[in-house]
Amino acid sequence: MVELTPHGVYLLNGKTIVSDPAGLPSPDEARENTIAYGILRAHDVDGSKGKKMRIRFDAMASHDITYVGIIQTARASGLEKFPIPYAMTNCHNSLCAVGGTINEDDHVFGLSAAKKYGGIYVPANQAVIHQYVREKLSGCGRMVLGSDSHTRYGSLGCMGVGEGGGELVKQLLKNTWDINAPEVVLVWLDGKPRRGVGPHDVAISLVKAVFESGFVKNKVLEFAGPGVKELPVDFRNGIDVMTTETTCLSSIWITDDTVKEYFTMHERPEAYKELQPGSVAYYDSMIRIDLSSQECMIALPFHPSNAYTIHELQADPEGILKAVEEDTRKRFGDKVHVDLVSKIKDGKVVADQALIAGCSGGTYDNLSAAATILKGKTIGNDYFTMSCYPQSTPVYLATTRNHIAEELLEAGVVIKPAFCGPCFGAGDVPANNGLSIRHTTRNFPNREGSKPGNGQISLVSLMDARSIAATAANGGVITAATDIEYEDTHKPYSYDGRIYKSRVYDGYGKADLSVELRYGPNIKDWPVMYPMEENMLVELAAVIHDPVTTTDELIPSGETSSYRSNPLKLSEFALSRRVPEYVGISKRIQSQDLERRAGNVPTNVAEALKAVDASASDTSFGSCVFANKPGDGSAREQAASCQKVLGGDANICYEYATKRYRSNCINWGIVPFTIAPETAFDYEPGDFVFVPGIRKAILDGAEEIDAQVITKNGVKPIHLFFQNLTADEREILADGCLMNYYKNRK
Repeated sequence: MVELTPHGVYLLNGKTIVSDPAGLPSPDEARENTIAYGILRAHDVDGSKGKKMRIRFDAMASHDITYVGIIQTARASGLEKFPIPYAMTNCHNSLCAVGGTINEDDHVFGLSAAKKYGGIYVPANQAVIHQYVREKLSGCGRMVLGSDSHTRYGSLGCMGVGEGGGELVKQLLKNTWDINAPEVVLVWLDGKPRRGVGPHDVAISLVKAVFESGFVKNKVLEFAGPGVKELPVDFRNGIDVMTTETTCLSSIWITDDTVKEYFTMHERPEAYKELQPGSVAYYDSMIRIDLSSQECMIALPFHPSNAYTIHELQADPEGILKAVEEDTRKRFGDKVHVDLVSKIKDGKVVADQALIAGCSGGTYDNLSAAATILKGKTIGNDYFTMSCYPQSTPVYLATTRNHIAEELLEAGVVIKPAFCGPCFGAGDVPANNGLSIRHTTRNFPNREGSKPGNGQISLVSLMDARSIAATAANGGVITAATDIEYEDTHKPYSYDGRIYKSRVYDGYGKADLSVELRYGPNIKDWPVMYPMEENMLVELAAVIHDPVTTTDELIPSGETSSYRSNPLKLSEFALSRRVPEYVGISKRIQSQDLERRAGNVPTNVAEALKAVDASASDTSFGSCVFANKPGDGSAREQAASCQKVLGGDANICYEYATKRYRSNCINWGIVPFTIAPETAFDYEPGDFVFVPGIRKAILDGAEEIDAQVITKNGVKPIHLFFQNLTADEREILADGCLMNYYKNRK
């Protein structure tokens, strides 16, 4: 189904793939003929066609977990008005998991900010963030920046990038997103999917093929080939949004009459233009996907890449599920009791819950197919449950007009308004030991909302909406949709934007600085953050040896989201589901640094400094997290900002899982150290790392430094790297955070 080519290839006239460079332009020259480089260069303010790019975006989007912090940071940094269209959707904190007025206070703040600074405000339950951008802000050749990792609109000819809030702040202040000129990977689509195969099947297969090896990490995926024309826009969108799980930087697709029709239907025909690579385009590697051989897939806990065909699972259910149980025990030890094997009934795996939701699942085509499969059937009145979330009010309206909602409801499915909650643990949390099958984007540990520290565990597997519906129609027995007969005769989707015109506030270009921002009691300013001192002493507050540490583990989602506008309150949840003692240790370290600043050096700090012959007067003291590979998943900057609020000064790892998490660390003044893969990091929480001359090294442009680890058994050398920092990023680190950087330059 998926074949990887690790070396470069040329695409000639958009049709012929060759590997022999004889008589062809150099890779650097021909890479400029990719669609990706055509768009990137058009947005690069330097215009130099160099190895560095400084990008300004055409539009931005945030949801209600992130926009309050972004606006607060931008205000503290000199914000005047929004320079580009900036949509603030309310699709994450639509439920108030902790009670009170917290969530709606954030929403009122968002509307007041849209009025004051000239923004777009999308009220709760109107649309999930990415569907709104697809419908209203995307366009061929454009670039959109979002404070959500699944910011992907490449299937509409629009390059989407998901980053932490600091990068959006830079755009609001008319600065740039700075990157190394990326490699581009050709994703060549052949064939046509069989009936029953959906976008999630293709996406899961793609993630399985490339994630573990890092084949496309921080690269741009460019989709082309004869298979593209065989896919409706919803199908393309469903694959495209999941490219985030490959750890690629962004994505882009060729465009055609299908995309043209999409923009015409959405009352924006001017947003379309044909995008094709040049006559000779170079790609650094290639992925070939045969759509005709694609099978129905299931991604088992705890990652979209942990994937099997549904037929493989049902052929060896006990062996495969026992492997998941063992993985669960390795992750959580005796905190939980997991029992997946009990889900096997009469030799087949049976699910407890089903969901079709969000930016990947709640499309019109997915819901239409699910309703077709379930028409005249029932999900039953036993333990199995099923919910569907149309991804926007226009999609919801179309499902009611075309009898899709009616057929789903008659089958016993619950239909809920546009909301991202099931994807990150706010709503529809399964029962303990429940197995949930979902057409959503992620199935990371605890992301569905369970709390292992409280003895809870539930497990999520990803499947396409078609196979989910087939499963529901089969009493919860996991079933591939290719194994059943059905024909979808519902009318094609027809967009009606009147609801948006009635409810969405579009204030772009209408800033009114006389408008007062409306604050609720939970919305707090950022605490004081100190500039970097000459030397750095950090104590390891958490040491994590998991292969990958997700942002959901660094700062849990779900009910904690309600505190996203309160930095101090939110920081109480940092690493709470992975290293529960981290917050207490970090607070102790932070209080000891305040003592040091007051001239009362704590005994343990004095002893550590004495061991390396250093002075407390020019040496900061902060906390540090070590993890093998941190930052996979969400773009939420709070994964870094919470560490900073608690006095965090550094991360140490072998590599960062994503650029966006590393950028978040930098923007919050956390030095993103790495160590060589062959370095044995067997130190423990409570050990110290002393980094002499770090401020000078950062400002002088150094990329590595000798440091010392102070353990109970003595002092050991360690060599730290901090490579590929821009001049601005070095200043940000020296100033202590992005806000300080801007304050110092007013």
